[in-house]
Amino acid sequence: MTKIDIFSGFLGAGKTTLIQKLIAEAFHGEKLVLIENEFGEMSIDGGFLQDAGVEITEMNSGCICCSLVGDFGEALQKVLAQFHPDRILIEPSGVGKLSDVIRAVQNLHMDGVVLNSFTTVVDANKCKMYMKNFGEFYNDQIEHANSIILSRTRNIPQAKLDSCVALLREHNSAATIITTPWEELSGVQILEAMEHKSTLEEELKELADAIHHHHEEGECCCHHDHEEDGECCCHHDHHHDHDHDHDHGHHHDHHHADEIFTSWGIETTHTFTAEEIEQALTALADSETYGVILRAKGIVAGADGSWIHFDYVPEEHNVRTGPAIVTGRLCVIGSHIKEDELKKLFV
Repeated sequence: MTKIDIFSGFLGAGKTTLIQKLIAEAFHGEKLVLIENEFGEMSIDGGFLQDAGVEITEMNSGCICCSLVGDFGEALQKVLAQFHPDRILIEPSGVGKLSDVIRAVQNLHMDGVVLNSFTTVVDANKCKMYMKNFGEFYNDQIEHANSIILSRTRNIPQAKLDSCVALLREHNSAATIITTPWEELSGVQILEAMEHKSTLEEELKELADAIHHHHEEGECCCHHDHEEDGECCCHHDHHHDHDHDHDHGHHHDHHHADEIFTSWGIETTHTFTAEEIEQALTALADSETYGVILRAKGIVAGADGSWIHFDYVPEEHNVRTGPAIVTGRLCVIGSHIKEDELKKLFV
């Protein structure tokens, strides 16, 4: 029997870090396969996980939840036939809807496969902001998880942590929520929480029925706050959504991630100083100039011969040195991003 574990989570929440911890501490003796789907054309994460001896099947042409559903099924069949794994880890794009990924697995109706867990990783510091601005995608990941693992909870103010948990509970009353900093827990403890599934079969059936009903009814799953000018917080103008101008934004179709989020990535041989990268990441907060930047990450050559690794999420970035890769690369993901300005920043 092959177990399938889905690791959902918004951009930059820490899915890859969690998977690395579980591989190192919890999945001993198991044959693992990771199916990873990065939004956009540039993949940065694959190398980290390959180092752990995990087979990578990367699909970079779009979202698992829309254009890749067919390819996803084919990839899963191929993985099962080729590797006969004990466990398949699915890491969908950070802007994918967890309900779509679950449905894609269920619709394959494969023997010898069990949907074991569906976990969502949530950055405790950004829960409220993302829930407000990207509710359609963010809330779906929360509502359909059977465990929610909070990241970056060390040193967070107690009131902020409590507020985050309260918001999550509004959308999911049943999931196990992990709030303890990961470094204080073993991977085995986290896995046990993920697999706390005495009623999982019932949950799966209820979930399948709910998703089927949801699509039958054609309900809108957008939880955005609609501002007075008709533009919702996702910066997607519902007055003009799919040419339904006459509906004044009250009726709109389901959004696919590629309608709202865009990515820009380059390979580069350019060398940078750590200070230049710091300045560039600080500049990304200027949404007027660069668009709403939600995630940036990269590995680029340093002017001093080192290699610079960097990560960015709103209000927080990290610049460090690390191992070399075959050529420098970086990726930026956001809403209404301005590629020409990004090129000036990084090229």
